[in-house]
Amino acid sequence: MQADDLAALELDEEWFRAKLRLAMDINSRDGIIDLGADVWHLGDARSAPVVLARSLMYIWREPTILDRVRVKGGNIRVIAPRHRETRGEPLGHGVEWLSLEERFAFYGGGITYIHPGAAPEPTISADPWTPIHGPFSADFRWVNLGDWPHGPIRCTEGQAAIFSALWSFKGVKVDGERVMLKAGQESDKPNDLFKVKTANKGKPEYEGALHAYRALVETNRRQGLYWMPCASHSSHS
Repeated sequence: MQADDLAALELDEEWFRAKLRLAMDINSRDGIIDLGADVWHLGDARSAPVVLARSLMYIWREPTILDRVRVKGGNIRVIAPRHRETRGEPLGHGVEWLSLEERFAFYGGGITYIHPGAAPEPTISADPWTPIHGPFSADFRWVNLGDWPHGPIRCTEGQAAIFSALWSFKGVKVDGERVMLKAGQESDKPNDLFKVKTANKGKPEYEGALHAYRALVETNRRQGLYWMPCASHSSHS
């Protein structure tokens, strides 16, 4: 994130925390807990607690604050801006620091999490939504469609895995079980991951991925087949 972006986000911290939750795929049923000292528990992402701190200094001064969210066998992920004294593992073993400036990007009214190693080229890291695989970004977390008026569409990890799997089949029709196996997902059908909860209907940040799925994925429900026509000329494997 750029300094100007961070300054603008300070104007609406509630919005900022909500968008970070969405970027980290935190279950919407988890509430945000104010831990005090400008530290918040945003919720759990895949059973790993995610904490937002205004500064790493607050964690260093009061390290026991993390004990309130710690879970057995799981690492804590702390989102915080870079500090001049930051190096190595600044929060110690079992606590992963996610640099706000380097691991998140602000674009089109939303925030996206940049996975380590997902974008090998600096230009892609600066613009994680850049189309690389047809309409998809390098990590399939973003979809660019001309008929979607809200800018690049952000996908969850699971949705990106489905798109990546279908892209790898190069437009060939395959059964849903094979798609789910390739994507490493446990749901019965690919479209299960794109369903929009009633509370989120009409919200672009949730409807976008479903729109992309309907626009790009073809299905034969009777035979249980799925394919992505735009991937027929891809070289992705």
